[in-house]
Amino acid sequence: MAEAKYEPRLKKLYREKIRAALQEQFKYDNEMQLPRLDKIVINMGVGEATGDSKKPSVAAEDLAMIAGQKAVVTRARNSIAGFKVRENMPIGTKVTLRRERMYEFLDRLVTIALPRVRDFRGLNPKSFDGRGNFAMGIKEHIVFPEINYDKVDQIWGMDIIVCTTAKTDDEARALLKGFNFPFRR
Repeated sequence: MAEAKYEPRLKKLYREKIRAALQEQFKYDNEMQLPRLDKIVINMGVGEATGDSKKPSVAAEDLAMIAGQKAVVTRARNSIAGFKVRENMPIGTKVTLRRERMYEFLDRLVTIALPRVRDFRGLNPKSFDGRGNFAMGIKEHIVFPEINYDKVDQIWGMDIIVCTTAKTDDEARALLKGFNFPFRR
């Protein structure tokens, strides 16, 4: 007997409700024109890496716990004497999520992490890049439940970029509203 394949909650929501709503709103000729999530890129810049070379690896461990997959340490492309950065020095960490992991992360972001952010008044609806991608920043990575607050010695911010296949910002905004993104008015 075949085992039932697990499907993330938001992927099911997209398949059953959001696609129909987008089809009705934008009147697409073909089902393949419907915008969908492509990937989510999470980036943590570790500015203190110039003083302590262990910081990027600690940040990578935290990011791996949040994302559910191994993070990659990013390195400096050029030397900047003013910031004490040398070429090829580790200065941050990033991870790219696709498919099931992307939907799982998005679910935790919208339902758990964003409501935990202090003084949260909603996401800026103008943070689109003109091609249907949405970028946002979080000042503290400890809003995610995977991070044990007592074991954190440093709090890092993170950039989260949600890449979609939408052609315009309006299509992408409608797609993300379907996923219950808390945009401010």
